[in-house]
Amino acid sequence: MDTPIIDNVRITSKGQVTIPKHIRDKLNLSAGDTISLAFEDGRLTIENPLAAAMRTFQKAMEGEAEKAGFHSEEELMYWITEMRRNGEI
Repeated sequence: MDTPIIDNVRITSKGQVTIPKHIRDKLNLSAGDTISLAFEDGRLTIENPLAAAMRTFQKAMEGEAEKAGFHSEEELMYWITEMRRNGEI
């Protein structure tokens, strides 16, 4: 895990903040990009929306492979390969 970056920013009268450049660089953000904000347990997080979407998807899919009868990642990958080979996906 990366070392936490702690920085103080000022909130303007319009409620705007400037994300420091070194943090924008870490998040791979440019002018005009969209970010995801999440507030949970008294903590505000800022994320690249693609990363937030992937985490949400992974959480939603947790346990679904086991429910479908797959017991290992190898079994699932084999099934996907066979489905692609047969043109089914």
